[in-house]
Amino acid sequence: MGLIQNLTKRIPSAAALPSFADINNEKDRITPRLSFFKRRIRLKGNSKISVPLGAVLLFPCIVIVLIIVLIVRHPSSPGSLMMPAGAPPAIRKISEDHDKVFVTGCLEPQTDGPRANAALVVLARNQELEGVVQSIKSMERHFNRWFHYPYVFLNDGDFNTTFKETILNHTSAPVEFGKIDPDMWGYPDWVNIDTAREGIRKQGDAAIMYGVRMAAQLMYFPLTDASDPFIHMERANKTYGFTIAVKELRETVPNIFRYASTFKRVNNITSQGLWEMFAEPATGPEDTSLPEDDPKYKPPLPQEILNSEPGQGGVPDVDPEAMEGETYNMCHFWSNFEIARLDWFRSKEYNDFFNMMDRSGGFWMERWGDAPIHSLAAGILLAPRDIHYFRDIGYRHTTIQHCPANAPGNRQLPRPPFYEMTTTDEKKRKEEDEFWDTWDSVKENGVGCRCKCDTDIVDVEGKLGSCLSEWVNVAGGWASAA
Repeated sequence: MGLIQNLTKRIPSAAALPSFADINNEKDRITPRLSFFKRRIRLKGNSKISVPLGAVLLFPCIVIVLIIVLIVRHPSSPGSLMMPAGAPPAIRKISEDHDKVFVTGCLEPQTDGPRANAALVVLARNQELEGVVQSIKSMERHFNRWFHYPYVFLNDGDFNTTFKETILNHTSAPVEFGKIDPDMWGYPDWVNIDTAREGIRKQGDAAIMYGVRMAAQLMYFPLTDASDPFIHMERANKTYGFTIAVKELRETVPNIFRYASTFKRVNNITSQGLWEMFAEPATGPEDTSLPEDDPKYKPPLPQEILNSEPGQGGVPDVDPEAMEGETYNMCHFWSNFEIARLDWFRSKEYNDFFNMMDRSGGFWMERWGDAPIHSLAAGILLAPRDIHYFRDIGYRHTTIQHCPANAPGNRQLPRPPFYEMTTTDEKKRKEEDEFWDTWDSVKENGVGCRCKCDTDIVDVEGKLGSCLSEWVNVAGGWASAA
């Protein structure tokens, strides 16, 4: 008994419950702080209607929050397209029926091996030099220091001396600088310029992204391993390669699918299996009919009465964007990074397609870009076996990123140092290189080589608006479970 009493004394006693007087005192202390918001104000000077000041202050805040939510969640909003869709998806293997990863992990660079007839093409302007330099440094560090593929820089103006000298200081590969002539960069001679400018102005009035800009776009170079993607494309007989597939903004291409589908139909072209990545069945009007045994069922009126009823018996509703029973799902290969065979772009079939699309006026009356044009042309003219998904090549532009997970096992090799000689400070030069000495941990089904991903950015495959699943569907499906 004494032991129990000793234990009882050592156990801390529970705090006493507050009395009603304490609660009332606490309420009195809090009430003055909120009394300001309880003050009522009249809606008009002599109005008998009044509302609490707190409600007046809270209402605009609620409206602003609702507007932001509606904008972000709207299907055509660029913000909604790239919103994170939860945790990044598990790394799953894709069927190899039509395409497979060229290299899993690292390879020793074959510096004495064959070279493809290829070049690294960059569309840029003088004022974009800083971004170009960062891209060149990345490309040289991770790939071109071994292979020395030539760079071709294109501009609609003349590159200045500063641009040229800076680029030449950052690579030992051959470099060429070209100027795009006005007859190729500007309006064709058959275009009514006033009509074209009016179309561009309307895009600006409608706040369509890039709708009023006729400018070059800088291509940010990817992170690669030490293998040669050009040689792999040749050996696998591939025509087009991509790293990212996303959805286009619907308001920029409202009629592009109709023209592309028309070309396919007029030329009697049958899909080889890739068209289905970009097309989906058009949805008809929702069937609201009830079964006859439903208590709310009403038998239909005779046809002669329906024909006389206003709004009845006429032409059924038609999806304005549908063609041949299909609509565009807005998917396209992101052409910021692409590897393609020029003989395909030069082929009669591709040029017939491009000339028809060009003559439609959609490049300025709407805001068609090269990415959906390349993609729909591929969908019409190519098969899934002609396309390669560069799952092992990392690429980032602004907040859109594809970064491979590193391959497991013994597929990660030591990284040869690369000291950027344009960095004059030796300590800083070594620090720049040492940053890449540690790379991300390996993962099951990973394919990358010494990749180091920006963890602040969710990979595009883990965001709404990614078209990876559409590619997987035409490529043969998933080969491994989630």
